[in-house]
Amino acid sequence: MESFEYNSNPGRIIFGSGTLQRLPAEIARLNLKTPLLLSGPQQVDQVEFLRNILNGKVAGVFTKAAMHTPSHITNQALEYAKTQKADSIVSIGGGSTIGLGKAISIRTGLPHICIPTTYAGSEMTPILGETVGGQKKTRTDLKILPGIVIYDADLTMTLPPSLSATSGINAIAHAVEALYAQNINPITCLFAKEGIRALAGSLPEIIDDPSSQTARSNALYGAWLCGTCLGSVGIALHHKICHTLGGSFNMPHAETHTVVLPHALSYNAPKVPQAMMQLAESLPESNGDAIHGLNVLLTKLKVKRGLKEFGMKQEDIDKATEISIRNAYWNPREIESGPLRELIRRCWAGEDARADL
Repeated sequence: MESFEYNSNPGRIIFGSGTLQRLPAEIARLNLKTPLLLSGPQQVDQVEFLRNILNGKVAGVFTKAAMHTPSHITNQALEYAKTQKADSIVSIGGGSTIGLGKAISIRTGLPHICIPTTYAGSEMTPILGETVGGQKKTRTDLKILPGIVIYDADLTMTLPPSLSATSGINAIAHAVEALYAQNINPITCLFAKEGIRALAGSLPEIIDDPSSQTARSNALYGAWLCGTCLGSVGIALHHKICHTLGGSFNMPHAETHTVVLPHALSYNAPKVPQAMMQLAESLPESNGDAIHGLNVLLTKLKVKRGLKEFGMKQEDIDKATEISIRNAYWNPREIESGPLRELIRRCWAGEDARADL
């Protein structure tokens, strides 16, 4: 056994079906009285349901959360929180809403309770990504980590199958990079392999039967594990490319992770043989080949594979390459401009991943 370091992030996790009803008790346990409820425009019904559960005892409702946490939305929400004298934040939704909650919490010190409705995993991380002036920048601070996360599988039952697929692959991406992180450790690897296995098994079931309570619960369980990985170890090339494409080209978050993941993995494959073996063991029908296993999974999920389908232009490939190289994250393989450009070109074109970069 090689030596390692492992830091367990603090936080309270409540997982199950119908667990949303425990929100009032959790707020009371913290001696809080006036939470600000956050959501995106698509979760207005859910945030109103929260208000009802809390018998209207809230500071207010803010429903403008947006992808990539743009600074002007954060500023609006901050001003509203101060005006309404909120003593806490409750965010319900996916990574966009949770990111806004983190941005407010780190600036004000207000306690943050998360209620995820997707599989993105942001709720389990002390990481905040914000977009300022067309560039997405990330920072890590334990104060960013939400104090309580309530996972209620019932809230994911209406998540469209297509979004379930891309959100689930987004979660898998966190676990994949954990398998070859700079500060890798055996505990996080266990979480990563179990999380990938749970999601890779349940996501195709959700595509076939979106009303399957068992598949939805297993997917949310996998998302929790994968999010824990992201919150425990560092990130590498995959996340750097996705942050570049999201912050500078406004590519949709989960869909971008879905497109990039197999290609980023193929880039790093020669330098991470152990991670490739572990990943292959966690992916059904991989036949010992992790890249093949990912390609099979993405085909089953019927997801879009090309960034051009989301509006990225071919002439943006060079700029995306340049930004991805700038302030690069640690990566197991040295970042080389030529292969990286070809990686992004394949992402743009929607080609199957190949281990020849």
